[in-house]
Amino acid sequence: MSRYAVDPLTALQAKEQAQKLAFAPIAFQAAQSLRELGILAVLDAAGPTGLSAQQIAERSGVSEYGAKVLLDMGLSALVVTQDGDNYVLARLGHFLLHDAMTRVNMDFTADVCYRAMSHLTETIRSGRPEGLREFGDWPTIYEGLSRLPEKARKSWFDFDHFYSDKAFPELLQRIFAERPKTIVDIGGNTGKWSLQCCAHDEDVHMTIVDLPRQLALALDNAREHGFEARIHGHPMNILDDSQPLSAEADIWWMSQFLDCFSPMEILRILRRIRAAMRPDASVYILELFWDRQHFEAAAYSLNATSLYFTCLANGNSRFYHSKDMLDIVEEAGFVVAEQVDDIGLGHTLLRLRAG
Repeated sequence: MSRYAVDPLTALQAKEQAQKLAFAPIAFQAAQSLRELGILAVLDAAGPTGLSAQQIAERSGVSEYGAKVLLDMGLSALVVTQDGDNYVLARLGHFLLHDAMTRVNMDFTADVCYRAMSHLTETIRSGRPEGLREFGDWPTIYEGLSRLPEKARKSWFDFDHFYSDKAFPELLQRIFAERPKTIVDIGGNTGKWSLQCCAHDEDVHMTIVDLPRQLALALDNAREHGFEARIHGHPMNILDDSQPLSAEADIWWMSQFLDCFSPMEILRILRRIRAAMRPDASVYILELFWDRQHFEAAAYSLNATSLYFTCLANGNSRFYHSKDMLDIVEEAGFVVAEQVDDIGLGHTLLRLRAG
């Protein structure tokens, strides 16, 4: 039975959760401030005995009023506990302060998504990423990545790379078991995967397919790492049928790329690759599918991030249910030769062959 098939809450629990949801944005901002103002770090250093509000204020440089109003919200949000007059860092507060995944997710939400989400209802109605106006006048966020404010740009790339980087070691072993000499990296972003491939195998040649502005950044990174002779660029909009996809490859690679497109756009992309590839080539898709996650928090995070795609990225993409993606793969003329779940932090790798 699906874990979503039964309502798990009593009426009283549901009403209590509704109040927490009503004030969730405020709790989020309070947690951010507790971290950014150094209050969590002060409590962490104090250990299990904790500190009074006055001591916290003195050590953090925050007014006593500011410290107390944040800490009292922290009590309700389970970020801190209280022992007499002393506040003590709770387990949740520890993870807010020390857990890398939590930090990356919170920074992405705060710096990239937060203001944009106020446009979500409008986005759903229009089918366009209305929240993107908070940053610039671009049709999608991808055209504007290099022009985002520095803090937002850093949080975007930190979020994007955190999940893919954890999968790299296993992926390299699997991909290079085929001994490829040429790989086309579609949607190569900053070129991180191509750099990893060149460092892993001294003979492989990479071609990165991406939008011109983003491709320029990837090729700069290739030169910086001394791989300019083996990492090549193919500037194009993959959805523009007037631009030829004329690369040759043993392997066609797409990592966290297809989630940036609508189902019909994914079908178009896969059909273009199917028409351009050699019969003996392999196509690899690395994706996060929300239904393939072991932990509810992971599925929750992916479904929340889908609303980033809705409100900021392009208005019509998301993290997909695996069945939806597999149906598109089949319609595009591919067969799944191999499917591997639980790579890195919940990725699924699909190896496709032409059907």
